[in-house]
Amino acid sequence: MRRFAGQVALITGGARGIGFGIARRLSAEGAALALLDVAGERLARRGRELARRDATVLTLPVNVTDREAVEEAVGRVAERFGRIDVLITAAGINGRTDARTHEVLPADFDRVLDVNLRGMFLCIRAVLPVMLAANYGRIVNIASISGKVGNLRMLPYSTSKAAVIGMTKVIGKEYAATGITCNAIAPALVRTPATEQAHGEAGLRELTAAIPMRRPGEIEEIAAVVAFAASREASFTTGFVFDASGGRAVY
Repeated sequence: MRRFAGQVALITGGARGIGFGIARRLSAEGAALALLDVAGERLARRGRELARRDATVLTLPVNVTDREAVEEAVGRVAERFGRIDVLITAAGINGRTDARTHEVLPADFDRVLDVNLRGMFLCIRAVLPVMLAANYGRIVNIASISGKVGNLRMLPYSTSKAAVIGMTKVIGKEYAATGITCNAIAPALVRTPATEQAHGEAGLRELTAAIPMRRPGEIEEIAAVVAFAASREASFTTGFVFDASGGRAVY
């Protein structure tokens, strides 16, 4: 399939994990890519890797919590390609995963909300005028099943992802008549280097046990759901949260 031929996809958190997996999927379906990530060296390596697969890719090292940097990056993407058809907001951090609410440090709470929520808002805010000018756009936010069910010892992360879901619904409604859709994906545990580092083997076993399929999701499985939500095919769906939870959430 070449569902994204002629389109440009901007992906935050594009240097690793789910973000990079989405980049590979959309590129394979014909999209030109603009990848943003705070890890500049890793991002450059990923860009070269995709280019070797004949992808058209622009890499921009950006901290999504920096409003001016985000706006400058979006401007560069629009100038380079003349359009931004798809925005995938995959940049995010876990924060501590071993603290109950009374043990959560305010600085850690602020840091997680700053990246996961404010950073997402800044990127969407910067891209929307480009999409409005074209009367078309697909925004897909990476939320989490923890934003629906609440993960123990992950108050900042669960709070941020619940807020992402709320933001997605508002944006979906506000722009529903403009040709722009905004949806979210709520994965359960996906085994990535970040989740392994955050939870350790014991934590991964605990999270896996809550999944009826009794296994973590694969990056490629999440990317497949994102690819549909970001495509022209998903034209009558907005403000919605697609679960990718192995049955953990069925409501």
